[in-house]
Amino acid sequence: MLLLVVFMVAYQDKSSGEVGSIQASLAEDEVVFKADISKTPPPADLEWLTNDSDPVYASPVAKNGGTLNSWILSFPLTFRVVGPDSNSSFRSAILGNQLSLIGIHPNTENIVPELATNWAYGNDKKTMYFKLNKKARWSDATPVTAHDFAYTLEFMRSKHIIAPWYNDYYSKEIDKVIVYDDHTLAVVSTKAQPDLHLKIGISPTPRHFYGELGEDFVGRYNWKIAPNTGPYQISDFKKGKYIKFKRKKDWWAKDLRYFKNRFNVDRVVFKVVRDINILWEYFKKAKVDVFPITMPKYWHVKSKTPVIENGYVYRIWFFNDTQQSAQGMWLNQDREIFKDRNVRYAFAHAMNVQKIIEKVLRNDYFRLEHGFMGYGRYSNNTIRARQFDLDKVRYYMNQAGWQRGSDGIWEKNGKRFSVEVSYSQDDHTPRLVVLKEEAKKAGIELRLQKLDPSAAYKKVLEKKHDVAWSGWSTSLRPQYWEHFHSINAHRPQTNNITNTDDPDMDKLIDAYRDSLDEEERIKLSVKIQEKIHEIGAFVPTFMVPYVREAYWRWWKLPKVPGTKQSTSLFD
Repeated sequence: MLLLVVFMVAYQDKSSGEVGSIQASLAEDEVVFKADISKTPPPADLEWLTNDSDPVYASPVAKNGGTLNSWILSFPLTFRVVGPDSNSSFRSAILGNQLSLIGIHPNTENIVPELATNWAYGNDKKTMYFKLNKKARWSDATPVTAHDFAYTLEFMRSKHIIAPWYNDYYSKEIDKVIVYDDHTLAVVSTKAQPDLHLKIGISPTPRHFYGELGEDFVGRYNWKIAPNTGPYQISDFKKGKYIKFKRKKDWWAKDLRYFKNRFNVDRVVFKVVRDINILWEYFKKAKVDVFPITMPKYWHVKSKTPVIENGYVYRIWFFNDTQQSAQGMWLNQDREIFKDRNVRYAFAHAMNVQKIIEKVLRNDYFRLEHGFMGYGRYSNNTIRARQFDLDKVRYYMNQAGWQRGSDGIWEKNGKRFSVEVSYSQDDHTPRLVVLKEEAKKAGIELRLQKLDPSAAYKKVLEKKHDVAWSGWSTSLRPQYWEHFHSINAHRPQTNNITNTDDPDMDKLIDAYRDSLDEEERIKLSVKIQEKIHEIGAFVPTFMVPYVREAYWRWWKLPKVPGTKQSTSLFD
């Protein structure tokens, strides 16, 4: 999950605007990695599979060309996709242009080819075999080979990348990559497991670019542009101002079934606009092409503007059917005040989320009952979020030994129940103001801290927050280990931002990760969600099971404008 978008290296060739020559020069002195070739061939009885029959979802009448003028609220802290400060929202724009061995069809959820044309399952239920597309190329024209996938393990296991989650995952979940020849490989899990393809359909890492890693990795590669395998590559940027992507005219995969007629614009420009209100004015002047109008004030009020009323700008409201982001308030249990479960429960009952939905959000949003809604049978639909209830606040605070102070705020041993809520979006201020006023009635003081998105993200990942107002991206199956296992608690740069450290939770999560039986995994998932609710360090707020966007009319969407997984129609 991700927390909820070129550059000037030593020099930039402004005359060409290209990065291929820069990438080549960066790699001249690197040590080239080449894996050992297996002396044993793949099993002779493998059943090689592919998928060329699922429905296409791109429009055959789509036209190429033009520039999509987009935006980001803050400039990323790095272009690295691993290591310190890399887990920002902009990371998805970079990773979206890095293909994996296989992909997942957004409507059928079946496997589809990406870098691999064929795949097969081993009898041990922990090995998958892959045949690579021989046309696959990195953005610097270097062929993609099986060695690049073997190098992924060396790269992700390296202490030099300073990425504990990846170090752990690629050591404890991925056993090895076996290279049979340049275009045939196997990826072996450390254990047999269900949904094997979701675990080991890994991405390659350009061995010719990174070579042998050293202690200078973080600084050395902070602003370097790594070769990729997808349709776009960063072509230019100016720190704090913009990032430009350019479409590869000769992209090797442009005519493949599930890529054809997609990725149609020639260029995508992300302009840094730090204020959403200024961004709206830019949009009305066509300085940016698309604006999200999910928030009710934009859909109901601000949309009453001439460019929309006169038909120059279109609006769309598209319902999806996908996993819901874990949006809410994340309580840092390493803060003394939140070590007591009674206090955490009281805090949850002091948050009048329903009033925000009714008064600020015009009943357009829905209450999120827990952090893993929309995962089918893996979701525990019996859980209900704790509702605003002053009597329950009083009960739990009394249980914890607190008393109301002279100003009405709860206090204990000279300490007031006053906590800082860190957030990053101006448009969320009205919501938090309502929460603050309602919480005050319950005897809790919320100190609102609005930060730049990058600063907010950094503060939360370093575990320096009291309460984080934020959400996470989703995955096909619920992911618990990174968010709730104790191995990721009490240390920076991990996603356990509540610092949950519970032995019973660890046992459930370990069992969930180890189980091969889908029915058992579903039961464990339900229990884990019960445990999360019981711990009470996450207060769920809203879910938005749809997309609402405004866009200038020179853009045209397909007849069916999105898939069931779409969270944006212009990504």
